[in-house]
Amino acid sequence: MSFGDPNNPYGQPQGGQQPNYGYPQQPQGQPGYGYPQAPPVQPYGGHGPGPTEMPGITRAAQIMLAVIAAAHLIVAAVYAYNLSQWDEVMLEAGVTGDSEAERFADLGKGIVVFFLALAAVYAILGLVLVLQYAKGGNAVRVCSIVYGSLAIVTGIFTLAVYGLGLLIMIVSILLIVFAAKRATAEWFRRPRY
Repeated sequence: MSFGDPNNPYGQPQGGQQPNYGYPQQPQGQPGYGYPQAPPVQPYGGHGPGPTEMPGITRAAQIMLAVIAAAHLIVAAVYAYNLSQWDEVMLEAGVTGDSEAERFADLGKGIVVFFLALAAVYAILGLVLVLQYAKGGNAVRVCSIVYGSLAIVTGIFTLAVYGLGLLIMIVSILLIVFAAKRATAEWFRRPRY
């Protein structure tokens, strides 16, 4: 086959032929042949503007979050009760009078105060997150997952409080699972007008 052969598919196009010989013409503004047009991006998995009512799994995550916050309020109350009884218990144990023993007792009291404050702050943060579920954005969902992860750790430390730590750990795992579900993500990413 020579260069000028009209039947040669690899040859130069002839004078009257189009440069895209053998390909259909595309209207202006369209991508060229072989490049398919991606469908327009539909938010929320192509289901339109998003859910209008809170899905049941999201409501369950909100309830789990409220249970964890309430459990931390109970833990804070237990620490407050122990703190109120601290001086009487130390007096009965005979810790008064010995400066070394009093110093260790004060250190223990400080640790109880720290855990009391930590439980109270953690309960307040949980309640704030619970109240944000109806109108909050995706940050509320992410914070709920992080809150649940940290609640597992606090559950380990509160195992001795009437088995409350075990409840906190189980509910925290459920909170993480429910908050990570697609329906929950769609709820928090819905448009707000």
